[in-house]
Amino acid sequence: MPDTQPALSRRERQIMDVVYQLGEADVADVASRLPDRPAYNTVRVTLGILERKGHVVHRRAGARYVYAPTVPVEKARRSAMRHVLATFFKGSPSAAILTLLDGPEARLSRRDLDQIARAIAQARKKEGD
Repeated sequence: MPDTQPALSRRERQIMDVVYQLGEADVADVASRLPDRPAYNTVRVTLGILERKGHVVHRRAGARYVYAPTVPVEKARRSAMRHVLATFFKGSPSAAILTLLDGPEARLSRRDLDQIARAIAQARKKEGD
């Protein structure tokens, strides 16, 4: 998210995660996917707060509001990665990548490895320019 937007609480972040995962969502969609199943009204109020903070916008779909993020997912993804790199890896992309490759969740397919290899080759080309 842009630095000019207010910080998010834990619950606000969880709600934004759901909205980003779904692309757009109504209150019931969000509430059904949150841990500790908050009350419908709590989610509705929090989405309103997120809208006032500039994180989501809504449109009417019949009697319900459907919310969508204001920041495109790619921009949000890059912002989140910058934050993770700065917070946990002292700004080092290679440290983050090595951590990902070393973890138990790093079950990479041949296709994944080929894609990573192509990205590394492209980065080397750019570095050589």
